[in-house]
Amino acid sequence: MIDGMEHLPTTEAAVTALRALADRYGREIEVVHDIGADQTSRRTAAGVGVTTDPDGALPHEAHVEFGGLPRVRVRLFPEDDALIDVEGVECPDVPRDDVPAFLRSLFDGLAYVKARRFPPGYFLVVPLPGDRTHKEFIPMIVLTPWLSARVR
Repeated sequence: MIDGMEHLPTTEAAVTALRALADRYGREIEVVHDIGADQTSRRTAAGVGVTTDPDGALPHEAHVEFGGLPRVRVRLFPEDDALIDVEGVECPDVPRDDVPAFLRSLFDGLAYVKARRFPPGYFLVVPLPGDRTHKEFIPMIVLTPWLSARVR
């Protein structure tokens, strides 16, 4: 996250914070922007040629992909949330303000995979500030070498 910036009010602010993270961790980053109601994924009923929402806002969605391991893709939505894909494990509904902390936990090696014996299962656990965690179920067939190396 950009030093001193706790709230990411826009998609562009979040992209700027992710670029700073990529710089800090020496990772390549690729960003694709979708701007306009006819381009964003959650506005499929907008109609052809309609670029603004009924309230006049111009929605902005960004798709961010980081190089290196783990493979991470982030989809920033205009509604202040994000979908983060870590090695094929989708973590939906992550608040936009938590995305940089989520990625720092991944890149710093704090995230881990918790194994459960009965019923058998795996969960990706990502620590967040304020004694919070994001926990996501992992199907066994999705366990990549990076995820398998973090099983506890």
